[in-house]
Amino acid sequence: MNDRAESAPGPDPEQAGRGPTGYGSGSFGPTGAGPVHPGPAGSAGTGPTEPEPSAGPESDGSGATGAQSPAGAVPDSGSGAGADTAAATAQGPAGPGRLWSVDEHLADILASVHPLEPIELQLPDAQGCVLVEDVTVPVALPPFDNSSMDGYAVRTADVSGATAEFPAVLTVIGDVAAGSGALPEVGPGEAARIMTGAPLPPGAEAVVPVEWTDGGSGGGAATMMSPAAAAGRDGASGEVRVFRSAEARAHVRPRGSDVQAGDLALKAGTVLGPPQIGLLAAIGRGRVRVRPRPRVVVLSTGSELVQPDEQLNEGQIYDSNSFALTAAAREAGAIAYRVGAVTDDAETLRATIEDQLIRADMVVTTGGVSVGAYDVVKEALSSVGDEDEPGSGIDFRTLAMQPGKPQGFGSIGPEHTPLLALPGNPVSSYVSFELFVRPAIRALMGRTDLHRPTVRARIEAERPLSSPAGRRQFLRATYDERTGTAAPVGGPGSHLVAALAQADALIVVPENTVSVEPGTEVDVILIG
Repeated sequence: MNDRAESAPGPDPEQAGRGPTGYGSGSFGPTGAGPVHPGPAGSAGTGPTEPEPSAGPESDGSGATGAQSPAGAVPDSGSGAGADTAAATAQGPAGPGRLWSVDEHLADILASVHPLEPIELQLPDAQGCVLVEDVTVPVALPPFDNSSMDGYAVRTADVSGATAEFPAVLTVIGDVAAGSGALPEVGPGEAARIMTGAPLPPGAEAVVPVEWTDGGSGGGAATMMSPAAAAGRDGASGEVRVFRSAEARAHVRPRGSDVQAGDLALKAGTVLGPPQIGLLAAIGRGRVRVRPRPRVVVLSTGSELVQPDEQLNEGQIYDSNSFALTAAAREAGAIAYRVGAVTDDAETLRATIEDQLIRADMVVTTGGVSVGAYDVVKEALSSVGDEDEPGSGIDFRTLAMQPGKPQGFGSIGPEHTPLLALPGNPVSSYVSFELFVRPAIRALMGRTDLHRPTVRARIEAERPLSSPAGRRQFLRATYDERTGTAAPVGGPGSHLVAALAQADALIVVPENTVSVEPGTEVDVILIG
């Protein structure tokens, strides 16, 4: 059996590359993989979505649940994943059979993966990206004094002492709408009907809301403006009665009250969300220099994998891993492409990965990394590498963790694209993604918040939780912020997808702990 317990995918529509700023290209090259160091090269492209066969349950040698977010150093700036891969390959100083800790494996990945090179993007394409330069304000916001209310622009002296019993009666000289060009000048005894956001006309000192007036109707207090069409081609005219006085600058938004020209709008390192995109547009910036969102290709392996909605035959299962990990990559901030499941054939897998490198800043595989006779990822990638470049190729490792003991990491292709090979059991795969792939994706983005938040919580359980000696265990759980407790969900099996879907946290049991009593305070990683 393979190390996969995955379900079968259906072909996913996938976009091509990053347009003119694509990263990575070409094939494995004559020497296979190099040190992890993708840089700008060529244009982004796409190959056809692979048809997705099937996958069967596999043992990843762990068999628990969970996901973690260990701490790791923030990578240096650079492009892609650096040539300074800290990990030794299977033939390197680490030596075959070495047992890696979770922290060592993560540190090795983060020491090798560096932020992508900055590019200039239009605002709609920059959402989710990290700004690489300070942005200053070229013009004040707002750029002119404007009204914060629908109402009438007036001189304060003309409405001083106005009451409902003794209203101020003013001559209306016209309309001032948002976007108005030439503005009427408000003289003594005059008012201009003004709309929210419209510039304050010369001569006016304040705005009285329409609700403080009769709206030009000659009756009681108005509740709204009469439509512009009803006011005639030249706008409002006639008289308006004002029932309340107004202080100078009342209901006026001063020029520069938001930001002044020369102010710092956004600093380098800001993650551009909707409010930041809106600010950039408001100050007239249509393009910005950012670190692009990394393109992550996700593929699962296994001849037993079948696409969702297809008929299951004997010995087949649906591929869930490629769907879950593609969604997780997108949630982490990547542009993710799901490739159909690859059969248990080393040459087919190598060719598929080679085809995908044109559009990949990172490749994530799931399944085929354990010790089974059909562990195709290990078979296909163990030998790729460049003997002249230390740290190149894929190193398959055993980690002191449960679930997720078998792991692979290294680089592949002429652009030294980082590749993370995850076990195939669904829980093992997802836990491994949270611990290792998510931080690597965010490092490529240039983010400093690489990990999920971790809190301290008390175990809520009916009996003690057991954990294997010498391994860090990650147990699926639900976290109650109100009570500060975490309750395990599901059993220890690394194939239990339903329990994973109910979990929003991972209980972390240290390597030197074999039993955790109810009520014990532990680290809990929040994943929901």
